[in-house]
Amino acid sequence: AHLLFRCLVSGLSSKRAQESVRVLLARLAGTMQASAILAIAATATAKCAALRHIGRRSAIGLAGSAAVAAVVPDAANAAADPTVKIYFGAGCFWHVQHEFVGEEVAVLQRGPESITARTGYAGGTLGGGLKDGKVCYHNFKGVADYGSLGHAEAVQLEVPTSAVPRFAKKYFDLFGSRGYRHDPQDRGGEYRSVLGLPGGQASPLFPVIKQAALESQGGMKLYAGRGNEPDTIGDKAVLVYDSDKYPFYPAELYHQFHDDFMGPSYGKAYNSLQGRQYKQGLVGLTGCPDMDPVRDEGRYAKGFPS
Repeated sequence: AHLLFRCLVSGLSSKRAQESVRVLLARLAGTMQASAILAIAATATAKCAALRHIGRRSAIGLAGSAAVAAVVPDAANAAADPTVKIYFGAGCFWHVQHEFVGEEVAVLQRGPESITARTGYAGGTLGGGLKDGKVCYHNFKGVADYGSLGHAEAVQLEVPTSAVPRFAKKYFDLFGSRGYRHDPQDRGGEYRSVLGLPGGQASPLFPVIKQAALESQGGMKLYAGRGNEPDTIGDKAVLVYDSDKYPFYPAELYHQFHDDFMGPSYGKAYNSLQGRQYKQGLVGLTGCPDMDPVRDEGRYAKGFPS
């Protein structure tokens, strides 16, 4: 912020003008996250350096417009950015998926066919992390049970790299001020808190994740994930996996866009995403015991082909 201030006032001869810019930046710094301030500095300083002369209103406008661009990424610009797949786990994946679907719609302006949040499993290596090429939810047949394979429930989504700070903040906000997940009654390694991205803690995006954790209201802490860990509840801990080594396995169709039973239904518009994405080939059957998309039409969600 100091470097940005020096750049912006370098062309201002009036002390009053310099003070106006300083006050604006101080207010921004007091209300914004450090990751957003860094983004502002990079954007505005680059523009400022290209200017020989700058007026008071131009300086203030430059700082303000850069702030807006950093905090609320333009959906069109974000769409042009490279994307990354990240998975997040914090208890039952039904609630987590609903939260991230809302974030995709609000931040990236995605519609029913472009939403990428999927429930699934990650972080297990027991038995190679798979059984007969599958990872399945608990079932009476005992087919490839995700718990016995060491996995946790997670939600994977694909977002522009510029939007990672916003989605990381959303994830840590799920733990609230106490650092507890939404459903503390669910216990066991299957519900541990996990986060996976390519390269794990060696990823160039990890500093953004780390900053979001540092700024989280629940004081969440990050640890290198080694697979098959027990529950993290009460520890304010999030296990960070290299998703290349600990891949994400999509969950059954039944578990996509499902109500979490912790409160009122998420509504028909949300539940119908299951059927709409199925018809588009975006979600499907995994080979695990599952619902029948034709026979069970309307039983779990709306929108399946008749």
